[in-house]
Amino acid sequence: MAFTAKSTNGKASKNEKWKTGIALYSFNRYPFRKALSLSKESEVKFVEGFSFHNMGPDFDNKTMGGLDASGVALVKKMLKDNGLSMSSIYVSDAKNATEWKKFFDMGRELGIKYLVCEPSKSQWNTIDSLAGIYNIKIAIHEHKKGSSIYWHPDSVLAAIKGHKNIGACADLGHWVRSGLDPVKCLKMLDGHIIGIHLKDIDKSDHETDVDLGTGSIDYPAVVKELRRQKFSGYAHVECEHNMEDNQKIVKAAVQHFNTVN
Repeated sequence: MAFTAKSTNGKASKNEKWKTGIALYSFNRYPFRKALSLSKESEVKFVEGFSFHNMGPDFDNKTMGGLDASGVALVKKMLKDNGLSMSSIYVSDAKNATEWKKFFDMGRELGIKYLVCEPSKSQWNTIDSLAGIYNIKIAIHEHKKGSSIYWHPDSVLAAIKGHKNIGACADLGHWVRSGLDPVKCLKMLDGHIIGIHLKDIDKSDHETDVDLGTGSIDYPAVVKELRRQKFSGYAHVECEHNMEDNQKIVKAAVQHFNTVN
């Protein structure tokens, strides 16, 4: 499902179109087959995989990062069977060029657009080079303060500098957990945002996930800023609450983001 913003004259602008999907971490309690089925039921066309996903019995309970060529081929088939495209993969466990190359090879086979990660500074040059070779971008994920060096946009901009294939994965909820204003953070990363993680955070404790549109994030302001930037990337709902039975919550989050104004 793609969301098309409207210009001031009421007509859709081709320059203000982005793709709404689901981060499969939302369904991490389920094997890959079930996670795709739930995503399809949520009426999206795009999903973001993650490297530590236990893929379930179809894959001998291997993680996504542990798949061989036959496992990747099965992933590709399951995606096609569900009418889904994998736009990106969150990579948490690549430590050297050989391990990174494996994910780039996987990404090329699956047709992904970017890898989401939180690389060490020593990896910046390596992954930027591989991203150029494979034509698959790197989007640095901003986890909350205390969990990642990339909790603030300044640190992401430092990694981007001099690395043309590195951009940002803007996690709106983690910015709130870090005491930051999501809209101001988006403005700081103007022109560098490849993907977005959509969630909402409780107004009282600024920590607990809640249903999208009911928490502290001003989504109309977020959408307004994305329109101003003419953002045309991927926005993935990432639900981190009620994860044992959250399909309705995820679907409602997709619908809310695609209709907010």
